[in-house]
Amino acid sequence: MKLLCDQMLGTLAKWLRILGFNTFFANSEVTDEDLINLAKKENRIVISRDKELILKSRKQNIKTIEIKDFKLDEQLLQVLAIIKIEKKLILQRCTLCNSEIKTIDKSKVKGEVPEKVYKNNYKFWYCSKCKKFYWMGSHYDKINEKIKDIISKK
Repeated sequence: MKLLCDQMLGTLAKWLRILGFNTFFANSEVTDEDLINLAKKENRIVISRDKELILKSRKQNIKTIEIKDFKLDEQLLQVLAIIKIEKKLILQRCTLCNSEIKTIDKSKVKGEVPEKVYKNNYKFWYCSKCKKFYWMGSHYDKINEKIKDIISKK
């Protein structure tokens, strides 16, 4: 399932990536037509609070989800009421660029992550596109708590 979030939904886009969805985020000024063309070309669902973009997308027979709430949890629940999570894909995408992340051997991250992180962790992931490293730090537990909370509310 491929998604497209407009400029107003950056935090939602990040969390959809965390949940494993291939999510394009329009983080720069692009026109509605650009977004519609991308959605058509890549068969993406348009997710937006912009009523005009939603209307234009629907006229082009593009699937849409109109976000009504400003609260992240409610936005996630609205999307997840329509699209099913594949649990095996959770935490498999880079939150910055949307690429798939891969496990990387600990020996290859020495000098690339803070020394304390290197010493205290045994498992690492890497995004080859934006060169970001991931590990199970304190944020990992908070992310997992939020994921469990969201899934329990579905």
